[in-house]
Amino acid sequence: MVLFWIAIAAAVVAAQMTLQPLWAAFATIAAIVLGAYCYSRFCARQLGINHALGVGIAWLALGIGTELVMAAHLGRGWYDVLGSPDHPLLRNVLFFVWIFSPALFARRDEDADDERG
Repeated sequence: MVLFWIAIAAAVVAAQMTLQPLWAAFATIAAIVLGAYCYSRFCARQLGINHALGVGIAWLALGIGTELVMAAHLGRGWYDVLGSPDHPLLRNVLFFVWIFSPALFARRDEDADDERG
């Protein structure tokens, strides 16, 4: 889970640093959703909704922690993973995308329980 977050975060930071703000927002959302899809297909094939939401919350917590550490290290605000507070709507959308993108590819817990026995 952490390795997928690192890959997604690297793609998000690259998009934020190289693209115009509107394109960076689209690229960021696409990278997070693509990373969630890859996680659900390669690591957690029986991904239930509870697991998916837990992964999403962990990814958001890693993003918040990274921004806090980088801000402390740089001595100024660093918002490349979660978006700038100058654009609160986009930042809130990115929070929801980090949390709920793994759930887009989750199976219902009842379906996963039926297959297990």
